[in-house]
Amino acid sequence: MKELPNPTFPISQIALPRGSLHQSPQNQDAASSTKISKSPIEVSWAQHQDEVREAQRLRFQVFANEMGARLPNTLAEHDIDLFDDYCEHLLVRDGDTRAVIGTYRVLTPAQAKRVGGTYTDTEFDLTRLRFMRERMVELGRSCVHADHRHGGVILALWGALFEFMSRNQLDTMIGCASIPMLHNGIVSGDAAASMWKQLSKTNLASIEFHARPRLPLPIEELDSDMLVEPPALIKGYLRLGAKILGAPAWDPDFNTADLPMMMQVKDLPLRYRKHFVGA
Repeated sequence: MKELPNPTFPISQIALPRGSLHQSPQNQDAASSTKISKSPIEVSWAQHQDEVREAQRLRFQVFANEMGARLPNTLAEHDIDLFDDYCEHLLVRDGDTRAVIGTYRVLTPAQAKRVGGTYTDTEFDLTRLRFMRERMVELGRSCVHADHRHGGVILALWGALFEFMSRNQLDTMIGCASIPMLHNGIVSGDAAASMWKQLSKTNLASIEFHARPRLPLPIEELDSDMLVEPPALIKGYLRLGAKILGAPAWDPDFNTADLPMMMQVKDLPLRYRKHFVGA
């Protein structure tokens, strides 16, 4: 779910300044044109390191080149962090070229214990979720290549994720869903603050699940009264029954506001349950 920033749908080809929360004097065009391809697609789990590297190269292309994230230089033109070696990596390939065009990574409960926690733990205090961890996975580093951002790729990823949950008798997914610090071509935290204000009224989890951001987005310093639509991926999660666990954290390296989110299989609406889990 670390959408990380939210790259699944196009926002801007222009790199964002690291750590910028307020308006930039440069009025940049946020709506870049994208050529959409609908080639046949194939879904699989990475079986060896070379396949993981393919996912990491795609992540670098989307996060760093397209969205301007500041990433560690572990390996040139790869997005790599300490959690990768502990995760399962889901891949969507173009059926014609065999190139990886979409990816998620999944951190299972056993592997989260081995690495000492989840990525989401680094941004939020998840103490209130401690009783759920035995059946809880973390979704992260989701992205789709710019030429393949259509519903088929997203449905393929989600279908494989729900099948994985069912096969391993897991019932809860968590992660960070990111809001880019860009609205109408201007770098600003106002849209994120406004989105949080709106969604906290309609999609906030009950208090026993709430998480606290370690580096909070300074909501009180921002305009939270704008009328804005959530990123498409966040809207997709909400349609699947996901809940927001609390106020957003600020990720200066990705220049995003990250919402902690939780999706429980039992909350999946019937129309999606039939499609994804056959029940």
